Amino acid sequence: MTLTVHTISGAPRGWRILLALTFKGLDYDIRYLQASAQEQRSAEFLALNPRGKVPVLAVGGDIVLRESLAILTWLERQHPEKPIFGETPEEATRIWQSTSESCHYLRDAIHDVLSVVFNSDGSVPVDGSHEMTALSEAAASLHAECRALEGLLGDQAFLAGERPSAADAVAFPEIRLIQRGIEIRQALMSAIGFANLPFSYPKLAAWMDRIAAVPGFEKTLPAHWKAQPAA
Repeated sequence: MTLTVHTISGAPRGWRILLALTFKGLDYDIRYLQASAQEQRSAEFLALNPRGKVPVLAVGGDIVLRESLAILTWLERQHPEKPIFGETPEEATRIWQSTSESCHYLRDAIHDVLSVVFNSDGSVPVDGSHEMTALSEAAASLHAECRALEGLLGDQAFLAGERPSAADAVAFPEIRLIQRGIEIRQALMSAIGFANLPFSYPKLAAWMDRIAAVPGFEKTLPAHWKAQPAA
């Protein structure tokens, strides 16, 4: 039964699925859509998801799943080995709490910062300008979310315990995008307090390293990052 993930390179919701598959040790194929060519709006893709959104998981030729959290749930039920939603009520609750917070508060904070950073030329707005004030306020919210994740990690290896879970699959793409912003927009990210993620958030940095050490992780990295390494 072939598992094919339809996604856009770097799209966090699609990345969640790739990570979950990796955590479970499952084989899968990736079908990258070209956002610049609006392939997600093509008739071929709309036949899979009429909303024109990624990710989509195609299972063989018969099952088509959409919406990342629904896909994660299907993976858990279909492949219960190496559970990503816990084995006890308490563990499941911790995972869902962290997952829900990342889907809402962390995701919103990331968007408010990185939608500006990635769509800029990298220059730093003038101090006191409307642009810099708005970006600094957005960055303050993102710093608050990073501090919350630092506290959640504490002395444990992953967000909900000692093994990777759905909580990590959802949060990791968002935090890794911060590092990507530092790699390609260093001056601008430094100006809003994200000069060095390991220095500012050592537990988050160590957590990212642990996820990157999971066998098969390299395959999950956005294809365009591999083709065009950061400067």
